[in-house]
Amino acid sequence: MEFDWLDILTTVLGLVYIWLEYRASIWLWLIGVVMPALDIVLYWRHGLYGDAGMAVYYTVAALYGFAVWRFKKTKKEHKPLPIIHMPQKYYLPTLVFFLVAWGLTYYVLITWTNSTVPLLDAFTNALSFVGLWALARKFLEQWLFWIVVDAVCTYLYIMKGIPFKAGLYGLYVIIAVAGYYKWKKMAKITEYERV
Repeated sequence: MEFDWLDILTTVLGLVYIWLEYRASIWLWLIGVVMPALDIVLYWRHGLYGDAGMAVYYTVAALYGFAVWRFKKTKKEHKPLPIIHMPQKYYLPTLVFFLVAWGLTYYVLITWTNSTVPLLDAFTNALSFVGLWALARKFLEQWLFWIVVDAVCTYLYIMKGIPFKAGLYGLYVIIAVAGYYKWKKMAKITEYERV
């Protein structure tokens, strides 16, 4: 088996990214620009066109995430955004957005690419849109979205012969579970500090 240097490099960057995300460090967004920019090439070369398109979105969205984390403050205290639960008012719009994004991405993949995994590729892309938005808003539930995305991506990357990336996403599943519980504790601390 021939190794792809981009697979190895983006895997290393992915480890740094998830460690920074776990720690809720704003520096995750710097890696969030560089890693997906390289992923565009990696995924395209392996026929994961939906993931390549998603990597373009990730690159741009990382700039948005950085701006929100750096400059958006709470209304009352003018402090950085705290980690909170996703408000219920977002549940239905988020579900509708996900389903529409999944359908549209699937249509694009089957119409204009030779993707061999359009249903799953579209699924992970649509749910990733939601996950990245939830991460930028510091919603605890973002970890739940990523657990599902990471598990499906692990399977896809094994199928597509990208072993290092598959291993990284398998590790992401474990770290996402740990991250959920860490952020849950951090959210409780934030709630306690408000009292």
